[in-house]
Parts: sequence; C-alpha cells; structure tokens
Amino acid sequence: MKIQLPDTHGALGDYTLVGAPVQPSTLTPNSARVLYSAAHVVANPFGDNDPTGPANVDWAKTMEFRHYLAGMGMGIAEAMDTAQRGMGLDWNGALELIRRTKEELPDALVANGCGTDHLDPADAKTLDDVRRAYLEQVEAIQKIGGRLILMASRALAKVANGPEDYVTVYRDVLAACDQPVILHWLGEMFDPQLAGYWGSDSFELALETCLAIIEENSSKVDGIKVSLLEAEKEIIMRRRLPEGVKMYTGDDFNYPELIEGDDQGFSHALLGIFDPLAPAAACAVRKLSEGDTGAFRATLDPTVPLARHIFRAPTRYYKTGVVFLAWLNGFQDHFIMLNGAQSTRSLPYFVDCFKMADECGLLRDPDMAIERMGNLLKLYGV
Repeated sequence: MKIQLPDTHGALGDYTLVGAPVQPSTLTPNSARVLYSAAHVVANPFGDNDPTGPANVDWAKTMEFRHYLAGMGMGIAEAMDTAQRGMGLDWNGALELIRRTKEELPDALVANGCGTDHLDPADAKTLDDVRRAYLEQVEAIQKIGGRLILMASRALAKVANGPEDYVTVYRDVLAACDQPVILHWLGEMFDPQLAGYWGSDSFELALETCLAIIEENSSKVDGIKVSLLEAEKEIIMRRRLPEGVKMYTGDDFNYPELIEGDDQGFSHALLGIFDPLAPAAACAVRKLSEGDTGAFRATLDPTVPLARHIFRAPTRYYKTGVVFLAWLNGFQDHFIMLNGAQSTRSLPYFVDCFKMADECGLLRDPDMAIERMGNLLKLYGV
C-alpha cells in the first residue's frame, strides 16, 4: 500500500507502508507490571470547543475508547492531562467523565485525577484555599467510589513558600483519602505553571520533600507517577521509595528500560503514550509476564521514536498527536479536539506521526489510515 506524502518543503513522494498491525493481547490481574493508560477524550465536533467555553464531549465515543482499553486488561488513568485536564476539560467535565467511567466499567482498574483545577491560581491566596479545593475534589470522587490520583496543583505551586507548605497540605489531603492514592510529580515541560514543585527548582531538594511526604503518609500512598523525562531521576527515586510503594513511570521517552527494570527494582507504568500504544504495551508486558524479556523489548523499543516525536517540545501539546492517531485508527470520526487543540502541531509533525506509527505496527487498519491521512492532506491544500 502506498500514499503520497509531502516532505518539510511540501514536495510529494511515494511512501510505502511497511508495518504489520500489532495484535492486541489481554493482560491479567497477575501480570508482571501494572499498566495504566492515561486516556484522551473525544470532542463533540458539533458543539462549541473554543478556548473560552466549557468542554463539549462526545461521551459515546469517549466511553467506547475506555471499553477498548479495559478489554485489553489495561488500567485507565482517568481525567488526567491526556484528557486535556486544565487545558480544555474543566473540573465539571472531569467529574462527569469520572462518573461515567465508573458506571460503565465498574470492575475495571481505574484511578482518577483529583486536583485543584476549579480554583484559578490567580484566586488562590492561602494554603487553606488550596486545601479546600483539593478536599472538594477528594470528596466528590470518593462519593462515587473512585480511586484517586492526587494531581500536582498549579494553585499550590503559586502560593507555597517552601517545602513545608507542601508537606502540610499533602498531609491534610491524604488524611481525607479513603484508600491509598497515586501521587503525581509532573515536570514543568508538561505544565510550565508547575515549575518549582515541592518547593524547589532543584531536583535533589524537591526529591527529599516528596520522599518525606511519602514516608510520613506511606499507608495512604499506593505509588507515585513521575513525569520528568529523565530516566536517571526516576531510578534514583525508585530506589528510595518505602517498601510497598510503587513507582509508576510517567517517562514517555524511556519507558521500556524503566518498566523492564534492573537488579534493584522496576517501574510500573502510568503513561499518556499508552493511549496510542495500548496494543503494543499489552503485548509487551504479556511477554514479560511469560519471562521473555527479549520479546518485551523487541515489542516496545521500536515504539520509542514515535513516543519521542509525539512528546517533543513543547511537550504539553502531545495530546494533539495522541488524538491524531486515535482518529487515524478509527476511534473517532473526526480530528477535532477540545480547546481547538488540533491546531497546536504542524502538518510535517502529522506526516511523521503517520510514518512512525506505521513502522511499529500501530495503524490497526492501514486502508482507513491512508484514506484519513489523504483527507488531512487535502485540508492542508496538498
């Protein structure tokens, strides 16, 4: 199969598809690693999705994708930044998303983003403002039986005067949690407003504060998702976590080696890239569960160039690549996003996404992908 694709100067050339679609595997509850896919949402193309209004979500298609993930035994990290949380999906929309997922998939492994995003950082004046905002979301999500991921707070980053403020707020919020939660360390490459989180711009100092919070509240912490895009930082932290507290890699650049681990431990995964990579991720961890490390790496390693491309700087716009591949693969009928975010990447970016997804077998219906890529090229006047 062939398609004519433009280069960076607009000159067309033949591209021959080479990939064989990855055949999904089903993970079991005793798989070697726990995998969460941070899942995207599907916009309603007939509703207003401009940056000034609330999210207008196609709930049927959004839920259909979650059934697809759960059908492979994947965990779902719900209402996270991959779902454009705080970047198109507001708290009301997030709570509705959490509620619908709980109702439709009551037995699935789901953890839900819990933050302070209904509090505009500009309106946050004190730690009590942040504490109340966190506790409001904790109560709302737990009321419908949802497990929590305590997301990093833009408001806390604004008002905190140092590490002790983080210790105090997290102590109080964790005390209100009914069951162990996943903490979330999101680097500023994903969200510039989180610069200096844990009270310091120094990784070493921030690490000590975060570890102190975990150690003080270890019975309330299932694990921590670390998204710093530097494998060594994650490994350093992983080796110092209290016994029983999991490391969930959020490193969309280095996930194969981190999930495989070393003789001192390994990471589980909570990744936005496991939205488009779900079949490969499930297949790879199935092989790892069977003791076949070589097959695990042979499946996941070829996906890394695609992941690094999707998450290239400005990293916070990675959701556009995720939704683009969802459209190519037939999980939605259009390439429209909340907040008009489909416009945040260029045509050459999409062309490279297409090629790389093909090369690692992530175009599940190549004929459909060719047709849809052709439609996109026509939209751009190619």
